[in-house]
Amino acid sequence: MTARHSAFCVEEAEEVVKELRAALAKAGITLPSLGLDPVSLAREAPCPLVELGRCSVETARRLAGVVA
Repeated sequence: MTARHSAFCVEEAEEVVKELRAALAKAGITLPSLGLDPVSLAREAPCPLVELGRCSVETARRLAGVVA
């Protein structure tokens, strides 16, 4: 995997996090730990994973209601 491809993957993942954060905000939901998984970024050729993180029971309930 080339460095250019890895950089594109990281940029794409960062953009997806922004899009998800904005979509959740429109639904009145905040996931405080939303971001890129640092372990997946530490690889020689990063292939980032999106970390949704932890949230309160109320936030989980609201999220379930939106995706149901």
